[in-house]
Amino acid sequence: MTILYLYQYFTTPKVSGGTRAYDLAKKFVQNGHEVIFITTSHGFSYKPEGRWQYLELEQMKFHVLNIERTSNSTSYFKRIINFLKFIWFASFKILKLKGDVVLASSTPLTIGIPALIKKWKDKTPFIFEARDVWPEAVIAIGAIKNKMAQSLLYKLEATIYKNAAAIIPLSIDMKASITKRYPNLKCPIISVENIAALERFKNEYNPNVSFIEKKLGFKPRFTILYAGTFGRVNGLSYVIELAAKLKTIDPTIVFVLIGLGAEKEMLIDKAEEYGILNKNVFIFGPVPKEQLPQYYYESDMGSSFVIAIKELWANSANKFFDSLAAGRPVLINHEGWQMDVLEHTNSGFVLPFDLSKLDDQVLNNFIDYTLNASLLNNQKNNCLNLAERYSLDAATKKYLELFNSMGLP
Repeated sequence: MTILYLYQYFTTPKVSGGTRAYDLAKKFVQNGHEVIFITTSHGFSYKPEGRWQYLELEQMKFHVLNIERTSNSTSYFKRIINFLKFIWFASFKILKLKGDVVLASSTPLTIGIPALIKKWKDKTPFIFEARDVWPEAVIAIGAIKNKMAQSLLYKLEATIYKNAAAIIPLSIDMKASITKRYPNLKCPIISVENIAALERFKNEYNPNVSFIEKKLGFKPRFTILYAGTFGRVNGLSYVIELAAKLKTIDPTIVFVLIGLGAEKEMLIDKAEEYGILNKNVFIFGPVPKEQLPQYYYESDMGSSFVIAIKELWANSANKFFDSLAAGRPVLINHEGWQMDVLEHTNSGFVLPFDLSKLDDQVLNNFIDYTLNASLLNNQKNNCLNLAERYSLDAATKKYLELFNSMGLP
């Protein structure tokens, strides 16, 4: 079977960013399928020549559109222009390719347009992978305020879902949102959460190396790692406030933040203003995915943060699954399915999303938690057990079963 994989932000472990598409595609190839990506130069370390470049990597085939790289700090306008460029050129490209099924992976929601065109023109079925609750989430955060634009996005979402052969939301909360808003959908809706890459995190670290201690100049008593985007939705101001409060009670708890994003400079300035920068908060640039196991190995806890908007709590953050794969308890500050999982499996610590509730009792409870060695060891084992539920093999199995149920070769 040939899978035409539409994904705008493909990356490999050689660079920073999520590797879900890379990991799944490699597994599809190992199971005898051909995978052809239509993507952009966003996640490649070289600049392609011309508009399109064809290449082959690890038995996967790529049609790479040369497009200006964007990031979380890029304006919404420029990002929208990039979305439109990609769907325009990808729509023509996909019509030239032969495949048995299209796997269209958001974000953005517009990734479904080339898949729709391929279905309408060549009768090729498509699976839509919903990585977040677009357009609910972007409207909730105020990124798209124009009522006509909102209406068009909801109509596009409805059209994509009604034409999809299957929908793959990345969390049970996303699935609940879709089924509530579109109760008459006939296609299968199957949750396939983000991937806990157990093999990568199990094998790619060196116990005799210490990146964090070298960067900090000392070994903290308790290290909390945040490895991801410094964007508005991540709400890392919360971390600065948390660290400032903790420093007055227990300065031996240290936050190490690595990544890029629109709010990074603001966070650095705020930490400096509070007198905690390079004391119990350390902020560094992003690292390739293949180096993350080393950073998690040297940390006591992983973390994932989201601003206090309910629609965003349905997310399926890479940071959450990386922590599980590394066998590290997860610190979060929001409700939703991830909170439920952590509490039911005793695999982390949940802080209140409301900063006003971050009082001395909560802070002291968290400090006591960091001092409880037996609890932490138990949670590390729980995280590894939980990671099996979200392993690459488990995700691949769901996809292969879906392919079979669709009668694909």
